[in-house]
Amino acid sequence: MIAPSTSGRVERWTLPDLDAAVRRCRAQNAQGIRCILAALGEYARSERQVRENLERSFAAVAVIDEQGLDASITVKMTALGELIDRDAARDSLLRLCSGAHARGIGVEVDMEGRGLVKTTVDAAVACAARQGLPVTLALQTSLDRTAGDLERIVRHGIRPRLVKGAYGADTDDPGEARERFRTLAAGLLDRGVPFSAGTHDPDLVAWLVRDAGGAVEFGFLMGLADETKLRLAGEGRTVAEYVPFGDQARIYVARREAYLAGLAAAGKTPVP
Repeated sequence: MIAPSTSGRVERWTLPDLDAAVRRCRAQNAQGIRCILAALGEYARSERQVRENLERSFAAVAVIDEQGLDASITVKMTALGELIDRDAARDSLLRLCSGAHARGIGVEVDMEGRGLVKTTVDAAVACAARQGLPVTLALQTSLDRTAGDLERIVRHGIRPRLVKGAYGADTDDPGEARERFRTLAAGLLDRGVPFSAGTHDPDLVAWLVRDAGGAVEFGFLMGLADETKLRLAGEGRTVAEYVPFGDQARIYVARREAYLAGLAAAGKTPVP
């Protein structure tokens, strides 16, 4: 649980439960913004935690279907027990993808730290290859290996969500990180491959608005870019908001605050 003194910070970035996430999603849908519901619970260390995380994700699938929300769900492999039993975690993802697909709900897989990249890609490919289940996978463009991973998942019909990445990168230079993102995105645009761009970088957002046409979905976090979300949606762009919910918020909030601190240190600000 989050200490009371951090409650204001937590409320910016996360919501307390699924009911609150549904209310947020309904309000955003009314503005032309779809939502990506994320049940918090990464780095599960027990079978009980894994079971509860999976139940929360299935509950999100059910409520999206029952209430007709414009939303998908997303999950991290460590929430499904990647650190306990890799095979069981993959099986859980397959079950989640299958259950969501039966209801017509999309599943997205979030990327985590460098040591988990291969197994996360493998799990997403397993969903696509073994069952033909549609899935979106986040890839961190600041890693050297991402170009190869991107080619692999596109071959399997997996939709990429390009992000610079909140974990360890292979470059610390902001300009190079931006250029890596742009290069990978441009390659997808040249081939007509639809993708999601998860970035708050003003230069990248402006470039995508200018050059991407309708091939890209603009993905933003809850707590950031509210003006930009509404503006782009009002222009007819495809926009999504990442909506985390649950009481396991500490690690997620820490990453968000580190991101803002890093921008401030560099004299930068995200899109408004």
